[in-house]
Amino acid sequence: MKKLALASGILLHLYCIKAQDTIQIKTQDTIRSRNLMEDIVLVNSTGCVFQQKIQFFKKEWVKKSVAPALLFTAAAATWGEKENIREVRNRYLPNFKVKFDDYLQYAPAATVYGLKLAGVKGRNNIGRATLSYGTSLVIMAILVNSIKYTAKVERPDGSKNNSFPSGHAAMAFTNASFLHKEYGMVNPAYSIAGYGSAAITGLGRNLNNRHWVPDILAGAGIGIISTELGYFFIDKIYKNKGDNLSILSRIQGNDYPSFLTLKMGTALGTTNFLRESELDDKKQVGFEGGLEGAYFFAKKWGVGADVTFSSFPIKSQRITFDDGQDFGNHEIKTQSMGFLAAGIGPYFSHEFSDKWLLTLKLTGGYAATASGKVFVKGDDVDAPNHELQIARYKPKPAFRWNTGAAMTYKFNPGLGLTFYTDYNQINSTIRYHFSDEIKESAELDQELNNLIAKEKINYITVGLRLTAYF
Repeated sequence: MKKLALASGILLHLYCIKAQDTIQIKTQDTIRSRNLMEDIVLVNSTGCVFQQKIQFFKKEWVKKSVAPALLFTAAAATWGEKENIREVRNRYLPNFKVKFDDYLQYAPAATVYGLKLAGVKGRNNIGRATLSYGTSLVIMAILVNSIKYTAKVERPDGSKNNSFPSGHAAMAFTNASFLHKEYGMVNPAYSIAGYGSAAITGLGRNLNNRHWVPDILAGAGIGIISTELGYFFIDKIYKNKGDNLSILSRIQGNDYPSFLTLKMGTALGTTNFLRESELDDKKQVGFEGGLEGAYFFAKKWGVGADVTFSSFPIKSQRITFDDGQDFGNHEIKTQSMGFLAAGIGPYFSHEFSDKWLLTLKLTGGYAATASGKVFVKGDDVDAPNHELQIARYKPKPAFRWNTGAAMTYKFNPGLGLTFYTDYNQINSTIRYHFSDEIKESAELDQELNNLIAKEKINYITVGLRLTAYF
C-alpha cells in the first residue's frame, strides 16, 4: 500500500509538471514564463501550482470602479452646496445660453466611428465595438431614467422635476469611455480629448442652468460605469478582451509623467482681501475648481499650465463710528470676490515608486477679478431684502504667480488621485463707484467716487485632483 501511495504521488507530481510545460508551450506567445525560484515558491505540498494573491488596488474591478466612486462621492459632497454654486453662476453668467452641450456629448462616439471607417485599428472591429457600445447605452439609459423619475429633483431653472442625474453628462461620459476603450491604447490623446469634451459638456449643463453640479457629477459616474459594464458583458461572450488587443499591446509610451487633471479644493486667504478698502476684517475662506495639465519632455522636467476659478464670500461688517460706537443695527455687505486665473511655467516631477509621484511647479499669468456690489443692510432699510446698494467695485486684471506641490497615488499607469496645495499671490487695484445718492453730495462725491485701493490678495488652496496620464 505504501508503495502504491508513493507511486501515485510521483505520477501526480509528474502530471502537474507536464501540464505546466504543455500550457507554457501553447501559450508562450501570450503568457510570460516564470523563473525557477517563482515556480518553487508557488508549488504546494502536492507539487501543483497555485496563484499569487492580487493586491486589493490591483484587482481589475477595483481599478475600474475608482473614477465612478470618486464622482459619486463628489456628487454627495456637493449636494448641500448646490444652491450656493448656482448663485455663483447666476452672478457671473446670468444670461449664459449656448447650446453646445446638446451636440458635444456625441462627439467622442462620432470620433470612434470616424476612425474605424478610416481604417484606424482600435481595440475591436466595428461590429463588436457597436455591440459593446449598444449594451453600454442600454445600461446607462436604465440607470439614468430609473433614478430621474424616482428622485424627482427640480431643475435649477424650475422647468421640470427630472434634474438628477444629468442625462447629457451620462451620455457624454459613456461616449468618452467608449472612445477611451477603443482607442486609448492607440494614443492616450484620444482618451484625453474624449473626457475633455465630456467635461465641457457637463460644464455647459451647469452654465445653461439646466443642472445642478451634483447632477453632472453623478451622471458622469453613471456614464463611465455603464461603459465598463457593457464591455464586461460583451467580453464574456467573446471570451477575450478585444479583437486587436495583441497588436495594440505592443504600443509603448515614452513613460514621461505628462498629465491632464480636474481639480477642486478649499481656498484659504492668508491676507484680508479688502483691508485697504476697510470692507473686511477677517481672512476669507472659499473654493477653487479648474483644469491643469503639463507636457513632460523628459522624465523630470516639463511645461504646464492651469485655468482656475476661485470664489470667496466676504463676511458682513457692522458699521461703527471712528470712536468705536455702534451705528445701530446696520452692516456693510460686500458681494463675493471671484477670480478667473490662468498661468504657465515649469513643472518638476519625481517618482518615488510606480505608485507615488511628487510634482512641483512655478507658474505666472493673469487673474481677472469679477466686479461686485456693496450694500448697507438693516431692518429699517426700505428696500428689497432690506439692502441698499451704495457702491460697486471693479478690480483691474492683475499679474498672478502661483507655486505648488502635489502628491499622486496612481491606481494604474493612466489614472491617479492627487492631493495638492498651491500658493497664489495677486496684487489687485480696485476702483469704487458710488451710487447716485452719494453723488448728490458734492463733498462725498469728491471724496469717495475716485477711491482706488491697492489690495494684496494671497491665498492657499488645498484639494484633490483626478489625474489622467498620457
